[in-house]
Amino acid sequence: MDEERPDSGVWLAALASRYSVGPKHLAEPGPTPEELAQAASVSLRAPDHGGLRPFRFVHIAASQRAALGELFATGARERGLDGADVERARERAFNGPALLALIGCWQPGHPEVPLREQLLCAGAGLMNLLNALHLMGYGAKTLSGASVDDPAVSRAFCGESEQLLCWVVCGRPQRAAHPRYPAAPAAPLSDWSGPVLG
Repeated sequence: MDEERPDSGVWLAALASRYSVGPKHLAEPGPTPEELAQAASVSLRAPDHGGLRPFRFVHIAASQRAALGELFATGARERGLDGADVERARERAFNGPALLALIGCWQPGHPEVPLREQLLCAGAGLMNLLNALHLMGYGAKTLSGASVDDPAVSRAFCGESEQLLCWVVCGRPQRAAHPRYPAAPAAPLSDWSGPVLG
């Protein structure tokens, strides 16, 4: 007897309802360590040519936020900022109840898996993590900014051939998620009309 399949429409509707939720609209409690581990496991379902696992997530615990804030503040000062701008940079380390860093773990020059495929895998892994958190009832958003390219921040998170790609903030959404941009008139799908001749 075939196993009863879940209603795909329910899952598709749930996935279609995911939108980014900014840090100021995220509240405690954030995901538990077990939930974060589960979401990270789901990220591994991304297409991964060669099984390279070219990405990983790093959780910044509450006890480490101040240290990260100091790195952000130092980087801001080195970019020529001062006063309130430095404080704003420091405060970004405290965004969201849960904070993750996404690290790309590249193998440049791999004989079978070009860098573009490794990049696609990391992006797909990120999306799987975001979808998993959404289905658990959490809101989340990816953030970048100057801190992602800051050499000192990168050294604190990355090893050789690794790259800090973005931050992921997560928590309980305090308002209904909604699109930031106007809805596209149609799905981004078309039929190929064949090669252009002449």
